[in-house]
Amino acid sequence: MNKQLKGSIAIVFATIIWGSTFVAQSMGMDHIGPFTFQAARCLLGMVILLPIIAIADKFTNAGDGKNFFTRWWDKKLWIAGLLCGTPLFIAANLQQMGIVDTDAGKSAFLTAMYIVFVPILGLFRGIKPSKWIPVSVVLAVAGLYCLSCVGVTTIAKGDLLLLGCALAFAVQILCVDIFANQVDCLRLNCINCLVCSSLSWIVVAFTETPTWAGMWECSGAIAYAGFLSMGIAYSLQIIGQKDLHPATASLLMSLESVFAVLSGWLVLKERMTVWETLGCVLVFVAVILSQLPDKKTNKKQTPCG
Repeated sequence: MNKQLKGSIAIVFATIIWGSTFVAQSMGMDHIGPFTFQAARCLLGMVILLPIIAIADKFTNAGDGKNFFTRWWDKKLWIAGLLCGTPLFIAANLQQMGIVDTDAGKSAFLTAMYIVFVPILGLFRGIKPSKWIPVSVVLAVAGLYCLSCVGVTTIAKGDLLLLGCALAFAVQILCVDIFANQVDCLRLNCINCLVCSSLSWIVVAFTETPTWAGMWECSGAIAYAGFLSMGIAYSLQIIGQKDLHPATASLLMSLESVFAVLSGWLVLKERMTVWETLGCVLVFVAVILSQLPDKKTNKKQTPCG
């Protein structure tokens, strides 16, 4: 099995986990509040990343004189973690609140708008988007209309929250893009989880009243979203991207939306109308077009699930 095939398999498994996590998030909301869910999820993500980082240290930077603990004492790493973790906190919790009013499949497609927002926001960093971006935006707007506006007189609150989530994820992705080559990526993600969990617990203290019984009822959903989505899937993404062209990896990651719809159909027995299905197709096409490489630009954009 060649390296590219191995990388592709790793990315596909990561997107399967990310896509199915929308179902876990939807099920978790039956027993606890959105901030409690994210606080617990990110805390578990941090716990699973710590041993992964320790193992990774054994195979990288050999002979540099630094041990597991010494590598954490990097001022730039913590600054990067704070700057990347704050928009992640906003995005993750907007997504969790949006899922309350929107089914898993639709939530995934609205969240996928971050892949369109990223190159647009990249203009403020002087990153020229590809020639496909204008077409992507038109298709995405048409898809969102089919998803959120056809047959209703008002746009659902959950739809707006998920669009805000997509925008916040885009900001987080651009922040990660700035620091990814300057600090340890696994440690950066671990601090992301720490920041997101800490800020979420602060909000929980003022807005929610979680109970041990409620936490226990959705412990499976929290464990799935924490250990698998925040820990394992992100590690698979890093492993896969080592052997894949950035455009190829991004296209594979876009399949997260498809797996979310399939998971909602298989597990939650969700059904989508013809217009919602058309909207999903249009948004998915917009996502794919936004990732097509241009001769003049080949900037890697890496989503974080």
